[in-house]
Amino acid sequence: MPPRRIGNDYESDSEGSMFGDIDTSRTKKGKGKAVDRTKSAKAKGKAKEQPYAWEATYTRSWDTVQEDETGSLQGAVQDLIARGRRRRLLAPAAAIRRTIIRHLVLVLDLSTSMMDRDMRPTRFDLMLQYAREFVNEWFDQNPLGQIGVVGMRGGVGERIGEMSGNPQHVLKHIAERHKLEPGGDPSLQNAIEMARSSMSHLPTHSSREIVVIFGSLTTCDPGNVHDTLDECVKDKIRISIVALAAEMKICRDLCDKTGGTFGVAMNEGHFKDLLFELIPPPAQRAIARTTGTGVGNPAADLMMMGFPTRLPNTSPPSLCVCHSQLKSEGFLCPRCMAKVCDVPTDCDICGLMIVSSPHLARSYHHLFPVKPYHPVKTLEDAPHLENKCHACATAFPESPPPVTAATEGMSPLGRYRCPDCHYDFCAECDVFVHEVVHCCPGCGK
Repeated sequence: MPPRRIGNDYESDSEGSMFGDIDTSRTKKGKGKAVDRTKSAKAKGKAKEQPYAWEATYTRSWDTVQEDETGSLQGAVQDLIARGRRRRLLAPAAAIRRTIIRHLVLVLDLSTSMMDRDMRPTRFDLMLQYAREFVNEWFDQNPLGQIGVVGMRGGVGERIGEMSGNPQHVLKHIAERHKLEPGGDPSLQNAIEMARSSMSHLPTHSSREIVVIFGSLTTCDPGNVHDTLDECVKDKIRISIVALAAEMKICRDLCDKTGGTFGVAMNEGHFKDLLFELIPPPAQRAIARTTGTGVGNPAADLMMMGFPTRLPNTSPPSLCVCHSQLKSEGFLCPRCMAKVCDVPTDCDICGLMIVSSPHLARSYHHLFPVKPYHPVKTLEDAPHLENKCHACATAFPESPPPVTAATEGMSPLGRYRCPDCHYDFCAECDVFVHEVVHCCPGCGK
């Protein structure tokens, strides 16, 4: 029977009529739209949690803080800072074999791709800012180490600063912005070869590391970069890369085969986190030596150090061997009695490594770090303890503040307890103990 037209639709007695087909298709389309809207809402929610730098047109910082009962934002700001610091303290605290005498070459990408504005104000300016903060923090945590700076620009590698153990010398080279203007294409092979040649004379008891800040998607190499990779593996050089654009296979291979780390920065904060994760000394693999009775303890390399004598400001001026300038204060080498301005350093006369006892003690805490404090979740966990922080005597809040978002390792009461002495500390003292003091005020461990 031919179909009969009813209004704008058709009716048929046969199964699968045109009327039924049209009605079913409308229903499916409607359901499809509902599903698509749900998916898009979920995708927008995920992007809002951790937006990429190129997706964020402006920063809505006012959405991440909330006022307290008195209308103040101080508590919300302190909570955000504490959450960021607390994440860095959740690393394992077991004793790990590490190299406290480190030699690092910082490779900066100075190509035209660093002028992109996906990271404010530009990738180049943000890289220089974070590089200065990285150098200060790196020398504070590794006082016996040395840093050299190499740039990638115009298809070649440029030596910006020689290897030095004085942070002021390294910062002076990075501070001269007019000499670091981006241009041309980068060359990973040339930069890594230059960094490798500057570390060829280093002793075996020190670590050799290369940290690359790479913002381009191309590399202009004169030869096979995999040959350079094999040489770095042979020389036991660890390469770590912080990419600002996207992941490249050669960058991933450089890091994986040499034992380094690789990461792509999603925004300004993530860029700083990736860079500052490279400050602690990397874990070393203990190589056991074989004796007549079997496998013995790992071999230990001994090195000679000298503890200098510090000259006061009232001493008569004399020439230093490092700058050839008349100065009153300084340090005397215990071997040749030469005068140097700062320590730690290598004596320019006899070559002895001159360090002070505080520098050696500050490097020792990496081998045996302070145990992470446990967050106190409820008031029933601490009924017998004082209402003040054991370190700074700051009073803890009587009632727990409202928790907006659950964060792993965070205490809603603002209390963090030492697992050995069972004293409670505030969030500020928790960070101060683990990052500055490196010794628990309660038990001394």
